Amino acid sequence: MSLVDLGEVTISTRVDGPEGAPWIVLSNSLGASLAMWDPQIAMLANSCRVLRYDTRGHGHSSAPPGPYSFDQLTGDVIGLMDAMTIERASFMGLSLGGMTGLGLALRHPDRFERIICADARADAPDPFRAMWDDRIAKVQAGGVEAIADMTLSTWFTTDWLGAHPQEAASIRDMVIATPANGYVACCEALKTLDYRRQLAGITIPTMYLGGAEDKGAAPEVMQAMADATPGARYVEIPGAAHVANINAPDQFNAAIGSFLNLRA
Repeated sequence: MSLVDLGEVTISTRVDGPEGAPWIVLSNSLGASLAMWDPQIAMLANSCRVLRYDTRGHGHSSAPPGPYSFDQLTGDVIGLMDAMTIERASFMGLSLGGMTGLGLALRHPDRFERIICADARADAPDPFRAMWDDRIAKVQAGGVEAIADMTLSTWFTTDWLGAHPQEAASIRDMVIATPANGYVACCEALKTLDYRRQLAGITIPTMYLGGAEDKGAAPEVMQAMADATPGARYVEIPGAAHVANINAPDQFNAAIGSFLNLRA
């Protein structure tokens, strides 16, 4: 793991996979760290040079004062790529990371080969913004631990939580390790989400991917995003909730492997 100084913020990164292989950049969800992608690394690193990073305000990255914006979140990715002399890459993000990917596809299409937007939405209607106001109030009053159990209940199905108690406990620890100010600052960015009406302008091959039981980015929402994006497709993961890459890793990996044309 290494730190990259981008001036305003220091970003924690990890690179896996063979030198000279095509790059793919992975972006975590709100309340997670780059460790959330562990179930994908063995497959991806077989064919790709994989750059994972902790979103600003998360993991081992610094948490400068907020609120943050999607311009900053996308700018961090471009800053990392420039610092590491990565001219072009594919990109995969989940939830907040997927939304960051949409911004990159719209603002920096020349830097990306393919975009995978997982378990995300593209707009912030009133109920969505109100949900984040409530979440912000809880975190400001009681820290990230105040919303940890609620987070796990939305990230995973009840069956998965019951069958994986140790893994669930580890993920809960990852959530509560998120700095409260970084969490809140990213919540503020989510309230400004406004890519839905721009999706017709995406020119990069794009796959939308989500859990069939995801309440935060429901299948019908993601299907509508795919319908609005030229040439895009939506793949639904049965039996998975919001963090589908951990909830159903085999199905998730099969979908991304097919889209990225990875060898088995």
